[in-house]
Amino acid sequence: MAYENIKLETADGIATITIARPEVMNALNAQTLTELSSAVDEVSADDSARVLIITGEGEKAFIAGADIGELKEVAGDAAGAKTLAAFGQEVFRKIEDLGKPSIAMVNGFALGGGCELALACTLRTASETARMGLPEVSLGIIPGYGGTQRLSRVAGPGVAREWVLTGDMFTAAQAQAAGVVNRVFPADELLEGTHKMANTMLSRGPVALRLALEAIRKGLDMDQRDGEEMETDMFGTASETSDMLEGMSAFLEKRKAEFKGN
Repeated sequence: MAYENIKLETADGIATITIARPEVMNALNAQTLTELSSAVDEVSADDSARVLIITGEGEKAFIAGADIGELKEVAGDAAGAKTLAAFGQEVFRKIEDLGKPSIAMVNGFALGGGCELALACTLRTASETARMGLPEVSLGIIPGYGGTQRLSRVAGPGVAREWVLTGDMFTAAQAQAAGVVNRVFPADELLEGTHKMANTMLSRGPVALRLALEAIRKGLDMDQRDGEEMETDMFGTASETSDMLEGMSAFLEKRKAEFKGN
């Protein structure tokens, strides 16, 4: 489909989705979420795209949040609010369940829905000037796009309680210390640093990446013993691939592995 509020580019194994509404600090409205959903579907179907980066256009904001004008329209309408939240959750779940690593490249404010989108990604990088938070309680609501659930899983319930109940905004360094952000870079090194991380994953076995992502994601909803059983099954699946033989051979022969993804 033709996109108005986002940009989708793919090169050298990396797909990049850019939320492009800088005039409103890349706020997420219904159209933008619909376009994001379609773009993620495109990335899912594109075998040449093995890692996804999501970012925001401009230097001020990753995504400053949901569109407050649209949110106000469902004030007093519980059914409408639930529908709006469910759609956002559905879109972000597509990112989480993509089966390919995704990186939120946080280049500015990542607040509310923007922070929730970042949490749906596999990993998060941030510029030193980035700011993150879930300020919904200051508007009389709570996070609705999965923030209360994902933040507690990413950084633990203590961090989730602090971020959600205070609605405070946190620096990139604070977010990294809390376990929300994986790596922080100077603003002028964010793109290079994020691409370096993406290229590292591109150099690994594609099947192994997919299985590892699935094992981690599914294991969060299991007790450890069941998770370990699932891990052994996936380890067995990986051992049947030509990638495993290539990886072992390359290591022993002291050369770079050339994975085929099968």
